[in-house]
Amino acid sequence: MFKGLMKMMRAGGMLPRVSDTERAALEAGTVWIDGEFFRGNPDFARLRAEPAPWVTPEEPALVDGPAREVCRRVDAWQLSVTRQLPDEVLQYLREQGFYGFNVPADYGGKPVGALAKSVIMGMLAPATGAVSTVVVIPNSLGPAELLAEYGTEEQKARYLPRLASGELTPCFGLTEPTAGSDAASIKAEALVFRDDDGALKLRLNFRKRYITLAPIADIVSLAVQLHDPDNLLGKGERPGITVVLVERGTPGFELGRHHEPIDPFPNGPLIGKDVVVPVENIIGGVDYAGKGWRMLMETLSGGRAISIPAGAIGAAKHAAAVVGPYSIVREQFGIPVGLMEGVQAKVARLAALTYALEATRTYACAAIDRGQRPPVISAIMKYRCTDLGQQLLIDGMDVLSGAGVMRGPNNMLASSYIAAPVAITVEGANILTRTLIVFGQGAVRCHPYALKVLDAIEGDDADAFRESLLGWIRHFAATFGRASARAFTRGWTVSVPVKGPTAVYYRRLGWASARFALLSDLALMTIGGRLKARGNLSGRFADVLSWLVMGMATLRRFEAEGRRREDLPLVRWALEYMLGEIQQAFDGIYANFDVPVLGALLRGPGRLWLRLNPLGAGVPDRLHAAAARTIQRPGEQFDRLTEHVYLPGPEAPGLGRLLHAFRLVTAAAPILRRIHRAQKEGRLPRGRPAEQLAEAVTAGVISQAEADQLAAAEAARLAAIEVDDFSAGEYTRRMNAGPRRRPRKAGKTAEATEE
Repeated sequence: MFKGLMKMMRAGGMLPRVSDTERAALEAGTVWIDGEFFRGNPDFARLRAEPAPWVTPEEPALVDGPAREVCRRVDAWQLSVTRQLPDEVLQYLREQGFYGFNVPADYGGKPVGALAKSVIMGMLAPATGAVSTVVVIPNSLGPAELLAEYGTEEQKARYLPRLASGELTPCFGLTEPTAGSDAASIKAEALVFRDDDGALKLRLNFRKRYITLAPIADIVSLAVQLHDPDNLLGKGERPGITVVLVERGTPGFELGRHHEPIDPFPNGPLIGKDVVVPVENIIGGVDYAGKGWRMLMETLSGGRAISIPAGAIGAAKHAAAVVGPYSIVREQFGIPVGLMEGVQAKVARLAALTYALEATRTYACAAIDRGQRPPVISAIMKYRCTDLGQQLLIDGMDVLSGAGVMRGPNNMLASSYIAAPVAITVEGANILTRTLIVFGQGAVRCHPYALKVLDAIEGDDADAFRESLLGWIRHFAATFGRASARAFTRGWTVSVPVKGPTAVYYRRLGWASARFALLSDLALMTIGGRLKARGNLSGRFADVLSWLVMGMATLRRFEAEGRRREDLPLVRWALEYMLGEIQQAFDGIYANFDVPVLGALLRGPGRLWLRLNPLGAGVPDRLHAAAARTIQRPGEQFDRLTEHVYLPGPEAPGLGRLLHAFRLVTAAAPILRRIHRAQKEGRLPRGRPAEQLAEAVTAGVISQAEADQLAAAEAARLAAIEVDDFSAGEYTRRMNAGPRRRPRKAGKTAEATEE
């Protein structure tokens, strides 16, 4: 019976077909908290008790010393105008070991943990512009990490010390004109041949684009399709994707030209025509010929959670450090704009979701530092952090209004706002990461039985199929009962490890997890292999999973930091928001579950029950004020929430002057309230208090010292809200900086031609 059922499932496409590249992705890395939610019954007590990231004594010193010093030395505005990386800063990065975070100490590296890397990258991104990219690329997907993990001893000895010291600037060549998110379809070719001297060599032909650091790179790890027509390597005629090292100066290798990304950082094409290198340039040697895709998937399984999310989280935290104070310093209609409900809601969202983003980073980095390599969680980190980061920057720009759109040294958010689409795009475009990878990969990889059933069918193993299928049926029955019980009791059957105000959120997440697991089973059983093409549906599943992960991380942070009462408004705001988003995603799944009978049940009575018995309804207005206040008052909480953000001194334009005004205005607020009270009582005329200081002193409302304090606060406030203006010559600096360029014509080799 089971043999026939296997054949029927295979013929009917009831489970997704898995290509070789998809198989490599499925087998890379580990399953972590994602597996708990696919089972539908997460062990909150165990997840809550997972240890914090392991941090060496040297890592905080690196963050608080050299990393902040880099921020201090970089004039981000000047860099955005000139696009010239400052030599003295690059030298400082070399001296302090910033290029060797992924290089073992034995080879001259300065290895640090996942959290330290993330914190450093997050601090540098909003403060230093393009300088941050020359730290991110050498310490993310590229030669150093690949060589350290897979390189031969000869390759490690030759390249790792020079990469760690910064002698070699690396880049990674993957993307091509016809291979973007579908990176496995690259056309770059390496042809194996025997040279006249008898040595085996590779002849490379390729055209890459969008390659960060390409214009200034000294060495490239190049992804190519390996072609060995004479089977000289013993791996077959087409072993597959392979990663090859190519150094600057190799004949036929062209680099140095620039694309012009919206956020100015070194990026450009890599072009190779009949470039010849020895087969020993394959990373890992001949043994790793054809294993490049697996190497990349294994590296990305953990690394995707670090570098790109770090920049987005750093930008969000930087925005919180700007927007909270600005909403208090900036006044309209006689009051700080941050006390107006519409603005207050934006500030609250920024504060609460930044708290949640930091919680998620810490949770994921802790797992990576313990040895986890969770590709699904890493994909969630990449798409959810960058998407939220962009949304929060838009909120910040709304609050800053005119001050946000006028560029110059005083603009505090424009560079991060402009850079946000870059993070959305790189390391897998968010659209495809959400609609294909998170649930498309997770539904098979993280489900307790789906991959086992798939492997049994592909291996034609009837015994394994019977055992796995029966296990799945038992799992489905248990999940159905659990989801039903939790729906009818609104989560009261969930085992909750805490008491108090956050217990309700554990119950709701447990309830949501059971429903997610049940719907995942139904989707795999009824839609099956067609899920790959149902991107909108799988994207909604991905949204649910991502909010479940972030919700758990937020609750864990609250517990790990000692259940600080002052942070409770942030936790409540964030969890209410996430549960509202989960509810909306479930509604979309029910409305679009397009299968016979079951789909009608979900669209009709199922959707009605979903709305009558909601998981969440979004954030109520009453929560905004308390959440916003967490970043609208200077003090210990503000300092903690903006930890690892570079905060310049009071003399610095932009954020430095703003924070100085923020402190003075807050300190002067009680004095200001006395003047307002005197105005209401008729002891002072109506008007702006700053213009009535002398009258207030004469009337005995305030002292002369207090009047001086208010005057200083007012002067600082006005200085903080100033924007930049430029002379005509300064304004046209870019047009006068050099020759204009026009797009290259089709068929031309060069990327652009000078007029």
